[in-house]
Parts: sequence; C-alpha cells; structure tokens
Amino acid sequence: MTTGLSAPCLWMRGGTSKGGYFLKSDLPEDTATRDAFLLAVMGSPDERQIDGMGGADPLTSKVAVVSKSQRPGIDVDYLFLQVFVDQAIVTDQQNCGNILAGVGPFAIERGLISATGDETRVAIFMENTGQVAVATVQTPGGVVTYAGEARIDGVPGSHAPVPLEFRDTAGSSCGALLPSGNAVDVVNGVAVTLIDNGMPCVVMKAQDVGITGYEDRDSLDANTELKARIEAIRLAVGERMNLGDVKEKSVPKMMLVAPPRNGGAVTVRSFIPHRAHATIGVLGAVSVATACLIPGSPAAEVAQIPEGPRKTLSVEHPTGEMSCVLEVNESGQVKTAALLRTARKLMDGVVFG
Repeated sequence: MTTGLSAPCLWMRGGTSKGGYFLKSDLPEDTATRDAFLLAVMGSPDERQIDGMGGADPLTSKVAVVSKSQRPGIDVDYLFLQVFVDQAIVTDQQNCGNILAGVGPFAIERGLISATGDETRVAIFMENTGQVAVATVQTPGGVVTYAGEARIDGVPGSHAPVPLEFRDTAGSSCGALLPSGNAVDVVNGVAVTLIDNGMPCVVMKAQDVGITGYEDRDSLDANTELKARIEAIRLAVGERMNLGDVKEKSVPKMMLVAPPRNGGAVTVRSFIPHRAHATIGVLGAVSVATACLIPGSPAAEVAQIPEGPRKTLSVEHPTGEMSCVLEVNESGQVKTAALLRTARKLMDGVVFG
C-alpha cells in the first residue's frame, strides 16, 4: 500500500532495537493517517516487510516520535510506536527502553536541545506512560558522537555509552507496581507475578510451564505448545493488570525465569509477547529485576540477590546479559533504576510511505 506521503527521518539503532525517529511536526496530525503512513514506511503487514524499511522482526519495526517539551524540567517528549510486522497495527500501548536510547542523540541532532559540553543530559518524558527518563549523551566539542568503548550484549562492536536513569516507573501502564495487589497469583495452575516497573510483565518460573529456561530463541519459537500455554495466561491476566482485553496488544510481556548460570542474578526467556526475544527489553529487564526483590515471588525463588541498598542485578538472556542498577529504600522498595545502553545513527534522509 502506498499513501503518497513522505517525511524526514533519522534511522537509528537504539539498544538492541532499530527504527525510525521522527519529529512530531513532520508526521500527519491525524492518528489514522499517521499510522497508515508508518505501516507503509515499514512495509506492514508482511512477514518479510519487503516493501518497506522494516527488518521482518518486531525489534526492527519501531518508531520514535519526538518533540520539544513544554513541561517544566523536561527537554523532549517521546512517543513510542510499535509497528506490527504481519498485521496492520500501530500501537502506543507500551514504552520501549531500547529505542529510548536514541532519543537523546536524535534530539540534539535535530536541534531540539543544545549540547552542554562533553556530556549532555537529556530529560525525556515518555508519553506512553507519563514517566521520565534521563539519558546522558556523549557530546565532545558540542557534537553527538556514537563512537566509544561501551558494549552491550546483542549488539556487535563498541559504541558511545548512553546511560539511562528511570524515575518513578512503578505502575507506568497498570497503575501500580503489582496491579493485582499480590506478589503471587495463580493463573491456569501456574504461579505468576503480575508486575509493572516500566513494562507490564507476567513473570513465572520456566519449569512451571515445561521448559528449563535455558533454551535458545529458535527452540522457543518452535515450541507451539509452550506458546499456546503462555498466551492463554497472558489473555487471562489482561483485566487483572488493568490493561483490558490484550488480544491485539503487545503487552504484557511474558517472562520465564530460571536460576542464573553465568554469575548473574537471574536467567530469563522473554516473549514480546508472541515471539521469543533474542535478548530482553530494557524496561522488561527492570521489571524482572524488581520481581526478583519481591519476597515469595517466582523470580525471588530462583534469583541470586546481592546485598546492600544499591544492587546490580545481571539479567541473563539468550545472547548475554543486561545489568540493572536498582536502589532500594529501607523497606526494600525500588527507588530508582538505571541501565547502560548505546545507540548509532544509521541513515538521515526522507522516507516514503
């Protein structure tokens, strides 16, 4: 399908995802027209996305819409849009902490804010959930650089670090850290934790749904019985998580946890929600790490937790690990969460829909 529309766009890798970054003013104001344009840009619906820019994977069919913020203490507003690959759906029902990693560099590249020295802190309002993140962007000489020595699993090579600090993420989409009010709920005979610390997630032991939790992505995607079982759980908890009918939503994410194998805090296999994730989403990792700190939860029963009020929890995933730095108060509740990401500019030009 062709819309006849075009727009300036910066194509970027953010964390372990990739997509188009647009100024809000460059996109159609009407939501339906905007979504039709973005579907055409990506080449959806088509599992190969052969007629568009999408990479035939949910991780490479993403969009950031950015504008200068009028909010006190905030630099830019960021709306994340997930463009489905094989369905004509564009959804704003979740955040994306990976695409978030590119928002700060994009804002400086497009002149929404000015660099402040060798490093520039960018306060970002995440419109999807009403939460705030602060990205620190490397700007030597007042210019964004993507070159550096930081490495993240799931991305080859090294790049400039983009630390992300999340503020007040508890209940971002569900209204509460534990939307059901329980540390543990039993759904279809499986003990789960319904949690939202930046990303709505359903966390359960891998062994409770018939796997070890150490399988590779291809094996998980081929396990139709497992996928049907966890999808039944996902559909059953939508109302309990204040998300309504989630049949056509990309949340909650399904997190299957197991004891760590490589010196981390916990091992996880993530479904986003119908395909196995090659890694794990940034805010999904924050939610899983937080679940590990909830006494009696399935995650807490398999996790190895470090001592002290500032805890670095390494979340092991199929292609490596993601370290979450959580600060907890005297009662053990998470106050702040921070992660290290990287980003890289891939293309600056005009896309056609």
